[in-house]
Amino acid sequence: MVEILRLYVEVKVVLETERLLMREFVEGDWVAVLAYQSDPLYLRYYHWMERTEADVRAFVGMFLEQQRRRPRLKFQLALILKQEDRLIGNCGIRVNDPGLREANIGYEVDSRYWGHGYATEAARAILRFGFEELRMRRIWSYCLADNVGSARVLEKIGMRQEGRLREKEFVKGQWHDHLLYALLDHEWPTI
Repeated sequence: MVEILRLYVEVKVVLETERLLMREFVEGDWVAVLAYQSDPLYLRYYHWMERTEADVRAFVGMFLEQQRRRPRLKFQLALILKQEDRLIGNCGIRVNDPGLREANIGYEVDSRYWGHGYATEAARAILRFGFEELRMRRIWSYCLADNVGSARVLEKIGMRQEGRLREKEFVKGQWHDHLLYALLDHEWPTI
């Protein structure tokens, strides 16, 4: 476990996929994040009714603070579309319990780029980082059951649905179920 914790301290993360550069957030990224988080399609699955400059500066500021923590247990990366050099979302992994080697992942992509496989590409890369670099034993995620696109991403990267939490979250005036997914280290790589 000491070796794993040392890795959390020393890592400055940059991941690269075929079409994406996944890098640490910088302060100025809030402008691009505000642009996509203001979209009603993006807001559909979140509690927020709108996003302000202050909201998004705090959001990006949280990621900047996570970069400074020691040991570092949260890695949220900006998704840069290489072809356009444009920030189109974020993807990250959060170590829940270093002793149990368990973490969870999450991602979001600008709605103008939905349906092109970017979330799947990023989520697969963050899984690889979690299993191969952070040496996690179990990585899990969840999504609202109504968010069919997100559930599809989790299935495409090899995660298995473990359950459904009924009426788990109250969003925009109604209760929503959560779908739970996970993948174990000995199942990686599954794809």
